[in-house]
Amino acid sequence: MSKSNKKVKPMRRFFGKEHWIGISLFLALYDIIVVSMSYFLALWLRFDCRFSEIPKPYLTAWKLFTPAYIVLALLCFYILRLYKSIWRFASYSELLRTIIASLITTAIHTVGITVMMRLMEDKFVKNPLTHYTRMPLSYYIIGAMIQFVLILGARFAYRFVLLIKTETRFGKPKNDGANIMIIGAGSAGQMILRDINSAKEVGDRVVCIIDDNKNKQGRYIDGVPVVGGRDSILEAVERYDVQKIFLALPSATMAERRDILAICRETKCELKNLPGMYQLVKGEVSVTNLKNVSIEDLLGRDPIQVNSNEVYEFVYGKTVLVTGGGGSIGSELCRQVAEHHPKRLIIFDVYENNAYSIQLELREKHPELDLVTLIGSVRDSRKMFQVFEEYKPEIVYHAAAHKHVPLMEDSPCEAIKNNAIGTYKTAYAAMVHGCKRFVLISTDKAVNPTNIMGASKRLCEMIIQSFDAKIKEGKAAEIPQLFTHYTKTKSGKEKLDTTTNAEFFRNVKTEFVAVRFGNVLGSNGSVIPIFKKQIEQGGPVTVTHPDIIRYFMTIPEAVSLVLLAGATANGGEIFVLDMGSPVKIDTLARNLIRLSGLKPDEDIKIVYTGLRPGEKLFEEKLMAEEGLRKTENEKIHIGCPLKFDIDRFLDDLDDLMDAAYANSRDIKRLVASMVSTYHQEGVDAIRSQTYRMLMEEAGDAKTEDESEEADEADD
Repeated sequence: MSKSNKKVKPMRRFFGKEHWIGISLFLALYDIIVVSMSYFLALWLRFDCRFSEIPKPYLTAWKLFTPAYIVLALLCFYILRLYKSIWRFASYSELLRTIIASLITTAIHTVGITVMMRLMEDKFVKNPLTHYTRMPLSYYIIGAMIQFVLILGARFAYRFVLLIKTETRFGKPKNDGANIMIIGAGSAGQMILRDINSAKEVGDRVVCIIDDNKNKQGRYIDGVPVVGGRDSILEAVERYDVQKIFLALPSATMAERRDILAICRETKCELKNLPGMYQLVKGEVSVTNLKNVSIEDLLGRDPIQVNSNEVYEFVYGKTVLVTGGGGSIGSELCRQVAEHHPKRLIIFDVYENNAYSIQLELREKHPELDLVTLIGSVRDSRKMFQVFEEYKPEIVYHAAAHKHVPLMEDSPCEAIKNNAIGTYKTAYAAMVHGCKRFVLISTDKAVNPTNIMGASKRLCEMIIQSFDAKIKEGKAAEIPQLFTHYTKTKSGKEKLDTTTNAEFFRNVKTEFVAVRFGNVLGSNGSVIPIFKKQIEQGGPVTVTHPDIIRYFMTIPEAVSLVLLAGATANGGEIFVLDMGSPVKIDTLARNLIRLSGLKPDEDIKIVYTGLRPGEKLFEEKLMAEEGLRKTENEKIHIGCPLKFDIDRFLDDLDDLMDAAYANSRDIKRLVASMVSTYHQEGVDAIRSQTYRMLMEEAGDAKTEDESEEADEADD
């Protein structure tokens, strides 16, 4: 239909774009009639609907007061914005303002008409037995009621008619519409329901609601039945032919979400989830706020909570350096540090594309931030000295590292150069330039490592512990300066003279700390993006082993832990996150396939490829020899460091560096001689025992047959 042939409503045709003015004028005219006639009708009803029976004093008082009352009533309605509301969306706010306006105008009319009767008393009271000092009591009550009903009715009638039209038009879904189940009969669920009902252009409709509260079961919300608790989900999906399930439980714990989603995964329905309570508090609950259920929702663990005040006080007003600042962890570190108003933030990375990306993001979000982006390698001691001399960072978050296990198995010397030697050079530069706190990003793969990547990260932890121990003993001068080329300082010397600067080294106060956590969801190279890509391509999804397990956490959680470690450390600690129970990668893959609306092993095949070089069946958070100390946060623990010969270790590092830069084929043997927990051989022998130990800790100790049955039930 052409624009010229479109049917235009009369009000819109006359007033144009501001047709609401016409609606307001119409309402004002209507209100004049209502406020003037409501009390007359009350008077008429009081005297049995006989006009001739109404006493003249009552009628005269009504006539004299009505013009003034009309003006006062319209003024009251205007002040309370009864002429500026969009009545098609009328809700509690409009109802409340209408009630307040009615109460105020009722008080005005009661006082005004009574005063009018008092003024007319001498004129009409001739017989002492006849008193016209006030109107009949029923006049005030019935008049107020009639006025309220007519004022409210006219304004809400439009919304009511629209609801009737919606029900009539969308009583049945369109061919392309879907039946929706809402889980949660609370405030969030009700808001989602009304938002769906108001979306006229969509054929979807809510057909049932699930809630565990027995008091709500068997009742209705806006005409939709609450059919039962979580045990009724599967039955209701089949009975009501549900295609979509919306989870509206913003206050539910992660464990409760996991249990409910485990049931929902047995259906073929599309799942969407309301992320959290803050949407409800801010009034942002609608269909657009729902997100696809992510794999994080199925981990069954509440997110870690960090005391942001401590982090704020620690970071505020300081110069912060993040190495590897363009990576998954490094970029999130930069984001969260920027939120705490540092004096200056330095992004340091060897890969310019990632560094440039986070630089653009932070400049847009924090234009006031003093942001420096530098390209360079932590292996380059001259570059690191130059950065520390020029910018004097007070806090360093060292996230630069090679992390890919199979690739590092093929290039072990690169793992040592970048991870171990790079950490050493960065830590040394931080120490001699007055850095206050150095935080190393470590990994659970450093525990009893079976691959060179994990062993290199264990070397990093040992480096941090060695630096911290020497500094606390006042022997920082004994820490050798490793370099593959001589470094000229501002003093013109090629190497730091520890003898001449003995006093300086005795006063070094840098504190070194490590943070150890598991696999990070959504990071570069993690399993989730790989699985999603394989599912999009139609499969197969590749899992290395049906029994392989891992600990998982989100990137924001990992970074929160790192920041808290930097704020609360005393030096030498290895902070460990309680990441809950380990997750089977096979279960993770199957859940992700189901969340995509497909069936594992039917629509998408799962192929087991076998463990890759250096890969473990399990990951541990701590070595058996390490104890745990509690912190104020119940999710965070401190591992007591293992003892080792620090002097010998520091001497051996020089030889290890030479071997790495010579690309020695014997590098793994050298690492094994320095890291006593590094196991290249006999890994299979300890897998079964450790796997059962981890399962027992998680409360899932079963025979192999029972475990398989439980896994199938969980799936």
